[in-house]
Amino acid sequence: MAHRSVERLCQQVAEFRPTWAVIGAEDIAVPPMASRGIPETNWHRGLEIVSALIQRSDIETVVSAMVGAAGLPATWAAVDSGKRLALANKESLVIAGSLIMERASQTGATVIPVDSEHSAIFQCLQAGQRQDLERIILTASGGPFRGYSREQLKTVTPEMALKHPTWNMGPKISVDSATMMNKALEIIEARWLFGIPAEKIVVAIHPQSWIHSLVEFRDGSVISQHSPPDMRLPIQYALLYPDRAESPARKTDWTQTQTLELIPPDLDAFPALRLGFAAAESGGTSGAVLNAANEVAVARFLARELPFHQITCVVNDVLNHHEFEARPSLEQLLKVDRLAREEAARWKTWHFN
Repeated sequence: MAHRSVERLCQQVAEFRPTWAVIGAEDIAVPPMASRGIPETNWHRGLEIVSALIQRSDIETVVSAMVGAAGLPATWAAVDSGKRLALANKESLVIAGSLIMERASQTGATVIPVDSEHSAIFQCLQAGQRQDLERIILTASGGPFRGYSREQLKTVTPEMALKHPTWNMGPKISVDSATMMNKALEIIEARWLFGIPAEKIVVAIHPQSWIHSLVEFRDGSVISQHSPPDMRLPIQYALLYPDRAESPARKTDWTQTQTLELIPPDLDAFPALRLGFAAAESGGTSGAVLNAANEVAVARFLARELPFHQITCVVNDVLNHHEFEARPSLEQLLKVDRLAREEAARWKTWHFN
């Protein structure tokens, strides 16, 4: 499936010959694949068909990897139909984590994280018993502005924010990494995925991006999972779990000296982390509102309508002014998502000078 990257999707269809291919954007025509000498694939347009395909009885594993709230329907369809879900769309759990994990327990769906940090935690937890868990430590590279002051962050441009020091990612995720909102979303994701309270989650800055996360047990033992940064490893792990196989990812060279740093985050320069911890603690509609407001604020920053340092200001204001619901239904979450987007789109920069 692709949203608008039709040419890349055509290349993948030519290589892998899938039964179905879906173009998310309604305004893009289905490409004439038969004219390219490729056996006919069943092509569809629009996101509605995705949930129907996921629920087919011959589908066993679903990889949910769309960016943003758009991935929620596919994630829900997978857990609702009891599938094995390789989850790369963290926003699904940020928005509706309580509902998704509850439904997964009812249907027998297996949720295996693909995010490198949550994959690491998932692996580390196998070293002990859940009742002995003391805390989890999410690592973060710190993004391109690690060490910047609040004043320096006021000068950040979209071009600067898109240059991540470790990962090659899309624009939205790159900006989230730069504000550390990506880590805020991962805090909320971890809270629901692993069923732990927010106070048992810690964030540590790890510039080398080698330690992907750690787990501490009540006896003081700390288990970490680390490897050279390469998303192929957690993707393969999620698809093959519980088995392991040779991976195309680069392996650690133990003949070379390694320096691995773990540094406390600067919560004043990067207030998104505080928002993440608060939303994880309060639950309810908070995650849906945080995610929706952030998606709009990031888009406005990339369009040069909003300064970089005000992205989290918008999110904070929308969070503080929404009507909180502690136990929302899926329909209520979709409604507050829409309202938060509308409010974030209305905010003017002078509100935060």
